[in-house]
Amino acid sequence: MKTNSKSADEAKERLKLVLIQDRTNLTPGQLEAMKNELLEVISRYVEIDPKAVSIFMDQEGREQRLVADIPLKPAASRRRTR
Repeated sequence: MKTNSKSADEAKERLKLVLIQDRTNLTPGQLEAMKNELLEVISRYVEIDPKAVSIFMDQEGREQRLVADIPLKPAASRRRTR
């Protein structure tokens, strides 16, 4: 039963992503490009941990959200580039 539940959860998540992409008119490639650009711009101002970054599209009712969790490195080790 656990396998069926896991498969059902994965299918539900895939369907959710398809609906979000359909409603936002963003292809997976465009979404990836947007993520990369966001990280590039943010890293100009603060040092981030790119391995720990999580950026994804989420849906709440009929609203779509771009959710970003971008951990910053401690201020003492941030680079100063202005």
